[in-house]
Amino acid sequence: MRLAAAIEYAGTAYAGWQRQTSAPSVQAEVERALGFVAAHPVAVVCAGRTDAGVHALGQVVHFDTEAVRPMRGWLFGTNTNLPGDVALRWVVPVADDFSARFSAEARSYRYVILNAPTRSPLLRERVCLWHAPLDAGAMHEALQALVGLHDFSAFRAAECQSHSPVRRLESIAVRREGDFVVLEVTANAFLHHMVRNIAGSALAVGEGARPAAWVAELLAAGERARAGMTAPAGGLYFSSVRYPAAAGFPPSVRDGLSAMIGASQSLDGPG
Repeated sequence: MRLAAAIEYAGTAYAGWQRQTSAPSVQAEVERALGFVAAHPVAVVCAGRTDAGVHALGQVVHFDTEAVRPMRGWLFGTNTNLPGDVALRWVVPVADDFSARFSAEARSYRYVILNAPTRSPLLRERVCLWHAPLDAGAMHEALQALVGLHDFSAFRAAECQSHSPVRRLESIAVRREGDFVVLEVTANAFLHHMVRNIAGSALAVGEGARPAAWVAELLAAGERARAGMTAPAGGLYFSSVRYPAAAGFPPSVRDGLSAMIGASQSLDGPG
């Protein structure tokens, strides 16, 4: 049978999602724990790979198994065998032709910036710390130029292995929540470092180093060297995946981000 699962993880201790021979990965931990419950090796396919240090609120995977276990057994048995920085949210049976990767309609990421003069020990490697005051409104305005079907070469890492730089970006928004500036973006798929490169360019606009129109110019030029920095990995969260309604999945995201960053008592209200 084929099962799907939603996974939440802090990526700080891992070299990324993808299994590697010489470094810890989230995939290896998930497959090890699922394999313990299944009593046979398990291979998972994810909705989207994350890089070293990147977190997830609602990663989704599928896997095949010959083992017969109650869904509660898969969920709690796997979580018992996972490290404390990785956990399954739910496990459900799916059709044999379901693919966590290819059945996805869209993926969403969140980039979180702590815009404050001092660092937060509680949020170390969970946010991007930016000391200069940021204009979230200017950042939001600038990034609207990215909505639609575009060649995103200007925001693509040199080592990106995608065959095409063209992606359809459905929505992008920047808002301020107290000391935090939060970027939310949804697209059919993303290029390597695409969100972090967009965030880096947005930061340049937010601090006043570049005008809002600059982002549209970058997109048109298609040259990575002209765009902003690659923002730090610690501020990036794979927030959710959208599938056809017929899939009938539970919510994949426990949106605990506001509760988490609220520990700093910097939020003006709920996120």
